[in-house]
Amino acid sequence: MDEDTDKALATHEQELRRGSVVFASLVACRRPQYGYSLLTTLTEAGIPTEANTLYPLLRRLEKQGLLTAEWNTEQTRPRKYYTLTERGAEVAGALHAQWLELNSSITTLWKDGTP
Repeated sequence: MDEDTDKALATHEQELRRGSVVFASLVACRRPQYGYSLLTTLTEAGIPTEANTLYPLLRRLEKQGLLTAEWNTEQTRPRKYYTLTERGAEVAGALHAQWLELNSSITTLWKDGTP
């Protein structure tokens, strides 16, 4: 690929990841996660995310009522754990359904003769 194509690809990959990180974070928070553990979980799942992207996202999802946050002070280092709420589970389920539908549509388009 030439330099212009690489730049265009990088921009579109970033846009694709941006929307996916919200969905992936909701899915990963079905079990309690603190910020660093969520970063690790996402990276291990093939969705590397910058901390300066994730922490504001977690606060936003908490404000929207999709995650709850609770400090755990039982360990030597207090950590804020995020967990999916019932409402968050509904949203994650709906996003999963849309994800599957979109994946199916793109796969169909791909098979139907895109160059």
